[in-house]
Amino acid sequence: MLLTVAACGKEAAQPKRPPALVEVQPVRVDSFSDMIEAVGTAVANEQVVLSAPVTERIVSLNYSDGGFVRRGEVIARLAQSQEAAELAGAQARAREATQQLERIQQLRQRGFATGASLDAQVAAANAAKASAAQVQAAISDRVIRAPFSGYLGLRTVSPGAIIAAGTPIATVSDISRIKLDFTIPETQLSLLSRGQTLRILSSAYPDRIFEGTVATIDSVVDPATRSVAVRAILPNGDRMLKPGMLLTVKLLARERRALSVPELAVIGEGDRQFVYLAQDGKAKRVAITSGVRQDGKVEVLSGLKAGQQIVTDGVVKLADGAPIRVQGEGGQGGPSGGSGGSRPATAR
Repeated sequence: MLLTVAACGKEAAQPKRPPALVEVQPVRVDSFSDMIEAVGTAVANEQVVLSAPVTERIVSLNYSDGGFVRRGEVIARLAQSQEAAELAGAQARAREATQQLERIQQLRQRGFATGASLDAQVAAANAAKASAAQVQAAISDRVIRAPFSGYLGLRTVSPGAIIAAGTPIATVSDISRIKLDFTIPETQLSLLSRGQTLRILSSAYPDRIFEGTVATIDSVVDPATRSVAVRAILPNGDRMLKPGMLLTVKLLARERRALSVPELAVIGEGDRQFVYLAQDGKAKRVAITSGVRQDGKVEVLSGLKAGQQIVTDGVVKLADGAPIRVQGEGGQGGPSGGSGGSRPATAR
C-alpha cells in the first residue's frame, strides 16, 4: 500500500512536459549565386611624372594646378640660349659643308677632282648635318610636352628655379577611365572570365554603384599567396574616381535556382548541419548538405524537398522526436487543442 502511494506521488511531481511552441516555414526555391568580393586600388588609365632631362633653369611653366592639357602641349621650357647659339654655329657649318660638296661635285663632273676628295667632302657634310641635329635634339629636350591628354597634378616647382636632371616637373594623369587591380584566390578562378561585369563600391560615394569590366586575368598564380591578379576597366567620364582610391569589387557568378531555408533554421554541429522538420506533431531532425549563404538564406544541396515544413523559430529547445505545436494553428500538433494551445503562447 505504501509503495503504491509513493509511486503516485512521484508521477504527480513530474507532470508531462507541454509541446514546444515553434514557427515553421516551407522549404522554398530561391535564387543563389557565388559571390566574389575583393578590394583593389584605382590606377589611372595613363599616368606619367614628367622630369627634367638635364640640369637647367626653368624659364616658364605653362600650366596651373589641376589643369587639363592636350597631347603635345608645352608644359615647361628650360633655358636653351647656349644650345640655340650652338645650333646656329652647327647649321652654318652644315651649310658651308654642303656648298663645298656641291662645288666638288661640279669639279668631279669636269674631271678636276678625284673620287677620294668627293667622298671626304660627302662625309664632312653628313657630319656637319649630324652635329646640327644633335644640338636640335638638345633644345627639344628642354621643351617639356604632354605625352597624352590628361589632368595635371599640383605644381611643386616655380619659374627661375634651377633643377637637377630627374627632378619632377609635373604629373599628367589620364583618368577618362580607371584601371582597378585586385586579387582573388585561385579557388575562385573558374568563376571569373574576361568581359564579365563587376559592381564597384567606394566609401567616398556610399550611395553609388560603379560598373566595370574584367579586362585582364594574370596568366600566373602567385605561389606564395595562391592568388591571381585581375585588372578591371571602369568608365570615369565624370571623373569621380581618382587614382589611388580603395575600391571594393563584387561579382555575382553561377546564378542558379536552389532549395532555400532561413539561416535561423540551420543547426551546426562540427562540420555537420541539421534542420528540424515539423511532421505529425513532432520535430524530426534531418541532416542536410548546404551551399552558399546569401541574404539570410542557406542553399540546400541535399536532405530536403521543396514544400516540406521546417522549424524556423524555437529550434534551440527541440530534440529529435519532441512534441511541438505550431504557432497560429490553435494547438495543432499538441496533445490537445482549444485552450490547451493558448497556454504555451502566453508562457513564451
